[in-house]
Amino acid sequence: MKIVITAATKAEWMPASLNIKPMYTKEGQHLNVIFHESGVGMLATAVSLTRLVMAYQPDLIIQVGIAGTFDHQLKLGKVICVMEESLGDMGVEENGCWKDIFDLNLEQKNGAPFKQGKLPNPFLKKYNLLGLSEVDAVTVNEISTNNDRIQQIIKKYHPAIESMEGAAVHYVCREMEVPFIQIRSISNYIGDRNKDNWKLKESIVNLNKTILKYIDKLNKTM
Repeated sequence: MKIVITAATKAEWMPASLNIKPMYTKEGQHLNVIFHESGVGMLATAVSLTRLVMAYQPDLIIQVGIAGTFDHQLKLGKVICVMEESLGDMGVEENGCWKDIFDLNLEQKNGAPFKQGKLPNPFLKKYNLLGLSEVDAVTVNEISTNNDRIQQIIKKYHPAIESMEGAAVHYVCREMEVPFIQIRSISNYIGDRNKDNWKLKESIVNLNKTILKYIDKLNKTM
């Protein structure tokens, strides 16, 4: 089984890679795991992941990374997985109202790969092997800091978390019919740019522990 673990930056999966490579990348192993750095943002992720899928034809793509949360009930450092993604900043703002590409009739809500204007993961029932909490997410090109904009996003999409790459993985994998799962660790609350309040180190540690547990479970299950 060919597995791709992908993230925007190497730092997000590097600790796990040092342990996984000796165990699961040798010939004859049940799992063949490779690590992929997609680059930051939807554009870089979509292009690099499409190239990878075409060349490598993986059986499962695991996107990992840190994320900010809109939900102050979510504890920093918690690891979750994403049910469905929304495009949070593709559209126009008019008179204080946010209109996305579906409101503008530039895209149909059920035009592939979208479903009701979102990008759901249909593979979670099979691949959420650790029973991680499942949340909705929004992907943006500009990290949300303005409170009015934050409230627009919450009202429009009801997301629990925000990232800069998640929707690209959902889009590519749905289009190319590749099973996938997006696993994120909560590093900060949206709008707070004081990194003294963030849990970056703890989030990376928890994320990588989860990656190791997930691959071990996958190896025993598949």
